[in-house]
Amino acid sequence: MSIGPVAFDASLWDEPTTGIGLYTRCLASGLEDRGVRLQRLGARVSGEDPRGRMGRTAYVLGRLPQALRKSEARLYHALGNFNLPLVRIPGKAYVVTVHDLIPLLMPETVSRAYRWQFRLWLARSVRVADHILCVSACTRNDLLARHPEAEGKVSVVYNGVDHVGRHVPDATTEDFLRSLSLPKRFVLYAGSLDVRKNVSLVLDALERLKARGKPAALVMAGQSWFGSGEVETRVARMTSEGHDIRALGYQSEPVFFELMRRATVFAFPSKYEGFGLPPLEAMRLGTPAIVSTTGATPEVCGDAAPAVRPDDADGLAEAMDRLLGSDAERRRWSEAGKQQAARFTWARCADKTLAAYEQVLWPRG
Repeated sequence: MSIGPVAFDASLWDEPTTGIGLYTRCLASGLEDRGVRLQRLGARVSGEDPRGRMGRTAYVLGRLPQALRKSEARLYHALGNFNLPLVRIPGKAYVVTVHDLIPLLMPETVSRAYRWQFRLWLARSVRVADHILCVSACTRNDLLARHPEAEGKVSVVYNGVDHVGRHVPDATTEDFLRSLSLPKRFVLYAGSLDVRKNVSLVLDALERLKARGKPAALVMAGQSWFGSGEVETRVARMTSEGHDIRALGYQSEPVFFELMRRATVFAFPSKYEGFGLPPLEAMRLGTPAIVSTTGATPEVCGDAAPAVRPDDADGLAEAMDRLLGSDAERRRWSEAGKQQAARFTWARCADKTLAAYEQVLWPRG
């Protein structure tokens, strides 16, 4: 049986790439490779029903129900944690992907308005969803701890990471990286600069290494986010004190992944991740990653990345020092990381997502 077209949440399709935006594109590609026809709804300018200047929330609440009523698709898949329509449309099944519950677990990392939007809309989405996909067992457990009524309609579908191999640096990327005059060995942090990502611990580790006479260079690639002002102020101060810190801001995917390839060590001691894609991307590219012991990163990275507590600056400094100073240590972790990352593919993600669609449309027993 054919599932027919699927109405697909494209609200981040035309936006700068974020984690959920990347998930949207890679999952869409995997589903289309399997013959699924997608109706991309809610993109800013592309797809079957572009929203134009309308905000994403306004579109889902105001115009999406009408688009679904007109659509021949029998299933709508929302991709952004909670953004299902508030009302059921007759004849339409709802699937939603939940990536994390950060606004509920770490309320200080988001605005109060977004926290309340997340809490209320997630609760409603849990009620109206026919099936909920979680990107890790950690996220599934977080969701069921707060919404036990979802038991029985939640499954874990891991993200893929093989997208990193699709980006081959072109001449423009090479010229830009050459202009940076990057040091031979450097630590890379890649991701947003919000409090949850724990960039401050990386800076603590740098200060400890410099105090021991072992200064390390740090490259930071990521956009400012809620609460990032403190980190940015500290980076400016440390740079004025002689630390070699290159804050590059948001970078395109070719630059982003080439920085990962060239980095000596990838440091990502996030306080909490619903999946933890950046360290897995680094591991796929052969760069040793240091992660934290919390959230989903132990589940995703396994024993293939050294892990430190998110408050252990000394432990992070020691791990960075070992990897910066030992070719053999780096080779060992690089090989382990590549083997672990190879388990996570977008083909597998698409297969399991398609199985969830089929389960919703043709339930067994």
